[in-house]
Amino acid sequence: MSLLGSLFPGIQHLQNIHPLLVHFPIAYLCGALLFYGLAWVLKSESLAYTAFLILSLGTLAAAAAVAAGLHAEATVLISPSVRAHLLEHHEDLMLTTLSLSVVATAWAAWARPFPKRGRPLFFLLLLVMVTVMALGADFGARMVYDYNIGGDACRQPIEFTR
Repeated sequence: MSLLGSLFPGIQHLQNIHPLLVHFPIAYLCGALLFYGLAWVLKSESLAYTAFLILSLGTLAAAAAVAAGLHAEATVLISPSVRAHLLEHHEDLMLTTLSLSVVATAWAAWARPFPKRGRPLFFLLLLVMVTVMALGADFGARMVYDYNIGGDACRQPIEFTR
C-alpha cells in the first residue's frame, strides 16, 4: 500500500481521480452565485471581485473535473443501460455547466468584475449554470450511490432500474 493509500484508504477503491475533483466546481460555482448576489444587494465592489475570483476558480475546477470525467469514461466499469440512462445525461449537463461557466467568467472579466449593463441577465446566467450543474450532479450521484460507478467496493447491478 502506498503512503497515499495508507493515509486515505478509500482512494484504493477509486477507478479514477474524477470523484476527487467534482466537489470543487460545485462549491466554487455555488459560492460565486452567492457572492455575486451579495455584491449586487450590498453594492459592494470588493464582494464582486471576490465573486469573480471564486467564479474563475470554479471554471478551472470544472474544466479539471470534466477533463478527468471524459478521460475516465472509456475505462470506467459501467453497464450499457446505465451508460445510456445516466452517464450520457450527466456528461451533457456537465459539459453545458462548463460552457456556461466559461461564458460567465469571460463576461465578468470583460466587465471587471460584475456587469453593470445586463446585470440581471448575468445573474440569471449564473443561476441557470448552478441549476444545470445540480441536475448533472444528481445524475452523477445516482451513478455512484445506485450503481457504484467509479469504485470497486461492491458489485454493480447489471441493468438500469428506476
